[in-house]
Amino acid sequence: MKDKYKVAVWATGGVGSYAIRTITDRPNLELVGVWVHSDSKNGKDAGELAGIGPVGVRATQDESEILGGEADCIVYAAPAPHRMKEAIGDLCRILAAGKNIVTTSISGLVYPRGSMPVKVTDAIRAAAGAGRSSLFSSGIEPGFGADLFPIALMSMSHKVYSVRGIEITNYSEYPNPYDMRELFGFGQPLDYQGGLKVAGTLRWGWGAAVTMVADSLGVELDQIRETCEFQPTPREIDTAFGLVEAGTVGATRARCVGVVDGVEVITIEHVDRIADDLAPDWPKGRTGGTDGIWRVIIDGEPSIDAEFEVGHRRGESHNDHGLLATGMRAVNAIPWVCEADPGIVDALHIPLTSPVGALHPHRDGVPAF
Repeated sequence: MKDKYKVAVWATGGVGSYAIRTITDRPNLELVGVWVHSDSKNGKDAGELAGIGPVGVRATQDESEILGGEADCIVYAAPAPHRMKEAIGDLCRILAAGKNIVTTSISGLVYPRGSMPVKVTDAIRAAAGAGRSSLFSSGIEPGFGADLFPIALMSMSHKVYSVRGIEITNYSEYPNPYDMRELFGFGQPLDYQGGLKVAGTLRWGWGAAVTMVADSLGVELDQIRETCEFQPTPREIDTAFGLVEAGTVGATRARCVGVVDGVEVITIEHVDRIADDLAPDWPKGRTGGTDGIWRVIIDGEPSIDAEFEVGHRRGESHNDHGLLATGMRAVNAIPWVCEADPGIVDALHIPLTSPVGALHPHRDGVPAF
């Protein structure tokens, strides 16, 4: 590996801003470019856009500056769910230009099969081959919490009968109206049939992660099932994405399930609320928590029930720390992705990407422990 990798960031929303902060903080990474969509951000210092003060790199709307520049890798953090065709086109142009990519934008790319149509993965592989470049897609979920975390836990298993990874989140502070209302369905009538209820949507997002878990066990799935349920809020709730009226969707429970011989054996499940008291009978953390929790339940020998919580300190935002964790799954993988063979890289085939230079033994002058 090289001593330092040159990195550009594509889009400066939540994940992109965290990526800029981290890249400028790491001894083995150097920020060399930032692409932005907004006219208001064009020409501004990347550090100011990320909230850390000037870093000497100006944002640009001219993608040729990024594609023709010196970056070894691009952190692609542009939104994708509502512009999937355009996002895939972006990825192919970047790869064909010889730039490696780490991304959190398209969850279906966390594993080469299980979600994306073959024509899409073939196009990405062709672009990567032309540019001798690699792509790694990850995040906190999919990418870790309900797939790589269970795989790590199953390294302790003698027998596995079933494995279930659950994301448990309160989304009231997430300021993205499209994702929250159109995709998840919050604030919609209970008979809403868009977003997660559309056949194929859950498989598109999580099928790759379910397949990765299956492949780690050497299992070929017979099918992948999808289910999605809603529960209403009994009162109106003010959220970061707007007011949610009483009687509309206040909690969602979505499942993507791998089936073998008619038995549900591998499940990725999201239980999402906009208030902690909603859907009281749906899964919670081991101690009753309803936000920022990823829980894994393995029925096997031994049986295992484990979880982790992001943003667990008093006063910390689960939403902010979740975005940070999502971005770091990509940023911390940059050296390994740059050294990988051309193509689509996945979490089963690169090392656990410990963050070089991330250890700070003191927190604001106070020992960490």
